[in-house]
Amino acid sequence: MSSVEPQNSTTVPEQPTRRKRGVPEGLWLRCDGCGATVFRKRVDQGQRLCPECGHHFYATISQRIEQLLDAGSFEEWCAELASVDPLGFVDKKPYRERVAAEQRKTGLREACVVGRGYLRGRPLVIGLTDSAFIMGSMGSVVGEKLTRAIEAATETKLPLVIVSGSGGGARMHEGIFSLMQMGKVSAALARFHEAGGLYISVLTNPTMGGVAASFASLGDIIIAEPKALIGFAGPRVVKATVKQPLPDDFQTSEFLLEHGFIDRIVARPQLRSEIARIIDYCGH
Repeated sequence: MSSVEPQNSTTVPEQPTRRKRGVPEGLWLRCDGCGATVFRKRVDQGQRLCPECGHHFYATISQRIEQLLDAGSFEEWCAELASVDPLGFVDKKPYRERVAAEQRKTGLREACVVGRGYLRGRPLVIGLTDSAFIMGSMGSVVGEKLTRAIEAATETKLPLVIVSGSGGGARMHEGIFSLMQMGKVSAALARFHEAGGLYISVLTNPTMGGVAASFASLGDIIIAEPKALIGFAGPRVVKATVKQPLPDDFQTSEFLLEHGFIDRIVARPQLRSEIARIIDYCGH
């Protein structure tokens, strides 16, 4: 005997699930300096500084060029250079795939950009490294770009500015080809110095490894951003080696200024004016 559904029964239509309103991702940033949650747009409009405490957030190469150079004055050099895989290196993935993934992620062809531009009307040669691309490590292309930029500054007798943002040294994926870049860039800087050139080195967070041990430390004037991490090996490695407790501010800009490793600390909003003053003072 079949059951008959009562005529007065009604089927309640299924209600669509209401989507909760939320804050879109990426609108807010948490400051590593003071712990405040700050509006990303406000940070971007303030040269990537925390509006609460002045903490210097990471800035891309394009942002640094915009902050330092006169609008529309930058002419990039050696943009066609890209890494090859001389060793057929494979760790978690083949090196070629890693480079391609980094290029897609960052929009950069390599961890270094070089070229010529104007800073408050003063012509100069500039190089910048970016920790977002394989930690800004010195592959053969990074070394070659920097060397060509230094040689061009020597020939044109222009001041040289290199902004270092590298958390690594030699890029292990390229073996000895990478390791030799420290010597190659340093030798080019020696020739630049002998020719009477002015080299201003700007250290940002982080400047570590072989970059700190070579061209970043060879400036005629060395400037650092506040509270930047600067050093060769990391604090844990140093502590394990010397077997001594380290100061709380070890390897910061402030510690290195106190001990004579750098010449001055300049906050990002004043960096452009400070470099212009140094160029004028040195007669370049």
